[in-house]
Amino acid sequence: MASAQSAAVAAIYRTWLAGPAEGDPIHDQRQWDVLTSEPGGVDYQEAEVAGSTAWWVTPHDSDRDRVLFCVHGGGFVSGSVHTHRRMFAHLAKAAGVRALVVGYPLLPQGAHPVALDTVFASYKALLATGVRPEHIALAGDSAAAVALFGLQLRARDEGLPLPAATMPISPWVDMEVTGGTMETNREVEALFNQPWVAQMAAGYLNGTSPRDPYVNALYADLTGFGPLYIQVGGHEVLLDDSRRLAEHAEKAGVEVRLDVFPEMQHTFQMMAGRAPEADDAIARLAAWVRPLLGL
Repeated sequence: MASAQSAAVAAIYRTWLAGPAEGDPIHDQRQWDVLTSEPGGVDYQEAEVAGSTAWWVTPHDSDRDRVLFCVHGGGFVSGSVHTHRRMFAHLAKAAGVRALVVGYPLLPQGAHPVALDTVFASYKALLATGVRPEHIALAGDSAAAVALFGLQLRARDEGLPLPAATMPISPWVDMEVTGGTMETNREVEALFNQPWVAQMAAGYLNGTSPRDPYVNALYADLTGFGPLYIQVGGHEVLLDDSRRLAEHAEKAGVEVRLDVFPEMQHTFQMMAGRAPEADDAIARLAAWVRPLLGL
C-alpha cells in the first residue's frame, strides 16, 4: 500500500490536471518546491553550458570525474533546471558523483528539433571538458526521455561516444500516444490523461512524424546503447511506454532493468526526502549506476 507521503503527490498532481494551462499551478515554481526536500551536503553552482542555463550539483565527498547528465521533464510545457535540481541532487548524492542538470526551451519555442538540439549541444560541451564518456550516465524524467535517446542517436550519427548508461524515470517516449494503459490506468492516474498527452505531443512534434526515431525511441535503432534502467509507477497512464521501451531495447541487445513500483504516480521520485518509495527508488538507481561508472 502506498505511503501517506506518496499519496500527497497525487493530491498535488490533481490540482495540476485541473488547470494545465499557462498561469495555472503546474507553472508555479512553489508547487514544484513542495515535492522534493533539499538534500544536505550538496553544493550548487549555476553555469552556462552551450549557451543555456544549467546547474552543477556537487555532493560533498563525491567523485569529481563521474557525472550524471540530467534532463528535466515537464511535458515540454513546464519544468526547468530549478524545479528538478533537488531530485537530481538526491540521486547524485546517493551515487556519490556530480550531476550536470541541463535545460532547454519549452513550447512553443522548444518544438522539435530545438529542444533536442539544445540538450545535444550540452552533451557535447560536457564531453569537451574532458569527462570520459564511460564516466557519464544520463538521467531524466517523463518527456526528458525524448532527449535522452535522441541525443544518443545524434552522437552516434556524428561519431561521438555514447554514455555508460541511461536512467529514464517514468519515460514518455510514444508520441503516437497509443499505450493500452492510457485507458486501463485512466481512473488511477492523478496527473495525465490521453487528450492532454496527445496535445503536448502535437505541440512538440510541430509537424514531425510521431514515428520519427529522434522523437520516438520505440522506432529508434538502439543497437550499441549502454545499459538501461527504467523506473515507472504502477498507476501511470504512461506505464506501457516503459514496458514497450524495455522490450524494444532488449530486442536491440541492450541490457535492461525495468522496475514497476505498485500504486506509484508519475515521477514519484520527485518526492525524494519526503516519501519512502521515492527514497527507495533513488537508492536503487544509485546502486545500479555506480559500478557502470567504474565505482
